[in-house]
Amino acid sequence: MKLVFCGTPQFAVPTLEALLASGHEIPLVVTQPDRPQGRGLELATSPVKHTAQRHSLPVEQPEKIKNNADFRALLEKIQPDAIIVVGYGRIVPSWMLALPKHGNINLHGSLLPKYRGAAPIQWAIAEGEKVSGVTSMLLNEGLDTGDIFLQRELAIAPDDTAISYGQRLSAVGADLMVETLRKLESGSLKPQPQDPSRASIAPILKKEDAEADFRTPAQRLYNRLRGFQPWPGCFATFKGKKLAITSARVHSYSGTQSASELLVDRDQLFVICGDGSALQLLELQPEGKRRMTAADFIRGYRPQTGDKLGA
Repeated sequence: MKLVFCGTPQFAVPTLEALLASGHEIPLVVTQPDRPQGRGLELATSPVKHTAQRHSLPVEQPEKIKNNADFRALLEKIQPDAIIVVGYGRIVPSWMLALPKHGNINLHGSLLPKYRGAAPIQWAIAEGEKVSGVTSMLLNEGLDTGDIFLQRELAIAPDDTAISYGQRLSAVGADLMVETLRKLESGSLKPQPQDPSRASIAPILKKEDAEADFRTPAQRLYNRLRGFQPWPGCFATFKGKKLAITSARVHSYSGTQSASELLVDRDQLFVICGDGSALQLLELQPEGKRRMTAADFIRGYRPQTGDKLGA
């Protein structure tokens, strides 16, 4: 097929590579504009742009697409058979949805209709799912409400983070997109409507999502720590300063201390959580400092059993 590819993050790169390897023609790649990044605020290009340039593919980076006459004229001139959308980060306007013969085909990082929205991988892990997956679907004007083409499950390991799981899922998704296009070309694939009664939302992450509530079970906190990677992570406060929790382990607890209290055992550090559980804090990052082990934190910051962590 002749395809226009719209994508931005690393998650989209395996799909672009797989489509090229499968012999599809991609006369245009569309990605987000370069953004200032890091302390030096140097302009950073997206992983998809890096990949497109490596394959000498034309790249467009429009700031806006809804009422962009030049961009619309470019796509109408190309007349793609389908537009492939993977983590592009823009709402696709109605004119673009209607343009290709096979529509706009999206690769979504969940088993729709579960976890519709901007952060499906992160929320699936944060909610303690043991299995999630990827869906190829036909975009419409709703939020991930379009008809489904194909789905594939992938188990979530107990220690998976959004980063590690996303890497594996992106490879599964690339194969799924190639299969979707192959079956569409042969006429053997018909999209199926979603069941809205089974829908759940995976909203865009906010800094506040990282605040640790130690009244909840330790497993829930651990799941959120794993899911909210690389951002916003998980944090509490210690003696009025922000304390990021970067690595932890779940334990049961049968003592008498209250939730949010610390338990110091030589060079080991625990925080008491809800439902008879505790979170062992393995690695921490105090505000303005480097990451450090719990042992280094105990030596440097002298926490005592009974001290409290706050949100």
